[in-house]
Formats: sequence, C-alpha cells, structure tokens
Amino acid sequence: MDQHVTCCIAGGGPAGMMLGVLLARAGVDVLVLEKHKDFLRDFRGDTIHPSTLRLMEELGWLDEFLRLPHQEVKQLYGQFGETRIKLADFSSLPISTKFIALMPQWDFLDFLAEKGRAYPKFSLRMNAEATDLVHDGGRVSGVKVTTPEGPLTVSADLVVAADGRTSTLRKASGLVSENFGAPMDVMWFRLPRLPTDTEETQARFDAGQIFIMLQRGDYWQCAYVIPKGDDAKVRAAGLDAFRKSVGALLPFEASRADAIADWDHVKLLTVAVDRLNEWARPGLLCIGDAAHAMSPVGGVGINLAVQDAVAAANSLWQPLKEKRLTFDDLKTVQARRDFPTHATQRLQLTVQNRVIAKTLAKTRDVKPPLAFRLFNSLPFLSRIPARLIGLGFRPEHVSDAIRKGNGA
Repeated sequence: MDQHVTCCIAGGGPAGMMLGVLLARAGVDVLVLEKHKDFLRDFRGDTIHPSTLRLMEELGWLDEFLRLPHQEVKQLYGQFGETRIKLADFSSLPISTKFIALMPQWDFLDFLAEKGRAYPKFSLRMNAEATDLVHDGGRVSGVKVTTPEGPLTVSADLVVAADGRTSTLRKASGLVSENFGAPMDVMWFRLPRLPTDTEETQARFDAGQIFIMLQRGDYWQCAYVIPKGDDAKVRAAGLDAFRKSVGALLPFEASRADAIADWDHVKLLTVAVDRLNEWARPGLLCIGDAAHAMSPVGGVGINLAVQDAVAAANSLWQPLKEKRLTFDDLKTVQARRDFPTHATQRLQLTVQNRVIAKTLAKTRDVKPPLAFRLFNSLPFLSRIPARLIGLGFRPEHVSDAIRKGNGA
C-alpha cells in the first residue's frame, strides 16, 4: 500500500489537526495520521485559551465552537496558606474572548476534524501510526505507517512530526533536544461537584502540597502535585492516606475525597520540559510537543502547539502548494516560534523552581511570594499573568490568504 500527498502530518492532536485543516483550507493536499481509533482519551489538556479562541473567531467558527459544552474561566485564584490571591483576571484582555474555555480535548479535535472534512484536500486516517521516516538521499521523503489493513508507505513533499513529547519521528530523525527538568509530577483524578460548590478554578499551596481544581460542570478535574518521582511512594502509603491528604485540601467536606474508588482512577502525568535545538531536517518539521515539551504551569501547552501550527501554515502553504518548498522555508517556522517557546519555558521554569519546588519542600506554613502578594495590594497587576497565560508571547493570527482560503 502506497500513497502520495503534498504534506503528511503524524499526530492528530491540536497541533497536527490545526495545521492539517489550515493547509487544506489553503488548497494544500494534506493527510493527518492518528494512531488511535478515536480522540476519546481522558486526562489530556482541556484548556482552550483566549489566543486559540481568537483563532476560532478569525476563521469564522467561534459561535459554533462555543456551542460545544464548556466552562468559562474568567479569573484564576490561588490559596497560599491562609492568604487568597487573584492570580489572573482575563477580563482585561484586549480581545472579545476574555476567558479560558475548559472543554474536553476530544470535542476540540472532533470539531477540527469536522471542519477539515469540508475541504477536498483534507484527509484524516485513524488507527494509523507513523513508525519511521523514509529518506531519499539527504532528505526525508515520507513515513512508514502501521494500519489494521497492513503496512503503508506515505511519500510527501513535507512530513510534519506532531506526535507529542514521546515523538517517534523526532527520535527517528536524530534531532537533539535539551532537557530542563522539573521538580514535580502530577496525579490527575476526578471528584464529584455539587451545585452548591464554588464556580472558581483554583490552586491551593500548603506545606509540602499543591492541589489544583478545575471546574468541569458536574465534576472537578483535580491535580495533586507531588515531588518528581514520588508516585510509587504515594501509592505505597495507601489509598486511604491519599484520600486523607486530598480531603484536607478541599474547600468543602473532606469526605468528598472518598469518591476516589481505587488507584485506577488516579492517572500520573510525568512532567518534562525540553525543546529541540533544531526543529527541522530537509523534508521534515517538528511542531508542538514534538518540538518542545511544556510544563503544565499555566496550562499553555495546547495553545503553544496551536500557535506553532498557525505559524507553520502561514509560512508554508504557498511553497507547498507551488511545489517549491525548501529547507529554509522550514527554518522560518522555528525562527518565528523560538522566542515564544524560550520565553514561555523560562517563565515556567522560574515558577517551578521558585514556587512549586519550594512549596513541595516546605514543612511549615506557606506564604505567597512577594510578587503574588502585590496582586492583592495592586489588583491591576493580575492583568500581567492574564496576558501571558491568555495570549502568550507573540500570539499568531491566521493569514488573510488562509482565512479567505480556496480549499473548500
């Protein structure tokens, strides 16, 4: 089985799907490969930030998108010991979508898939895993794919690795990454939410513990932050001890933690922060987590991946369509996205090292850092993290050519 397309994208996550849809909208022949049979995977990032919502608006899809089930987060709060602080207020953002939308990622990806199917140049193949690169001389010329029907070789003018932080294609390419480390991992689980509960998405910082609650309608999506590598230690202490630790951090009755029925309901997110020194080889481009794994600090990973996709589509649609793509074209994508990636990771590492690591190491009462204490004295300062989290460094816009599009 063999197939040829202009662009083959490995990975049907936010970066891969967004890039595929935008290229097809511009009239580029594109195939997206997704190794799973559907998008229904729990405990994936579910935050759609204002920068991504603005892209939906630019494409004329925002009203339809917001008809999907979601919750709107307009402020973020943190509890440091006994001190409560408003960490970010998105109402000040200079755009129409002044909130974070909490939406299951499978709904976001299904929405993009539906939009992609409107363009004749768009193809999405599920149950198709890219396992290796194909080379022709000194350039990447395609991918080897495993499917239920048998092996498939896809040749392409451009292969895009959007297959996540454990990217198979990145490993096959020999591209070198720099690892910055992380002091924590995260245990994810759900707790039931009652109508009398607060609406607020919030984080609590106590001695040796950090606990985050995301309001998801009839349940709370919870993150219990632990020191790096302590998952086995926490589990060895027993489920009752874990429930007790969680219960002590809840803003309502501790017995709600009894809803954690067994360890199968608690998923581990191993936190990593890294980035490639080079994102491209001739014929190959890495974007999203395949190019840079982000910390969960700020929940911005999905949105940086989407921004990468928009930058790549803006830069590459025309040379791809005109069959004149060069290695220099691919390098322009990294040149465009290097600064926001570096700046975001630098900020995340600062929070990891100066707030998270210190809190997890504390044995006594926790006090908010001075910068956060100023938020209570000078409330307008909460606009700064709102801007950094909501829009980020160098937010992208869909180019006029792609907005008008002739792929449909």
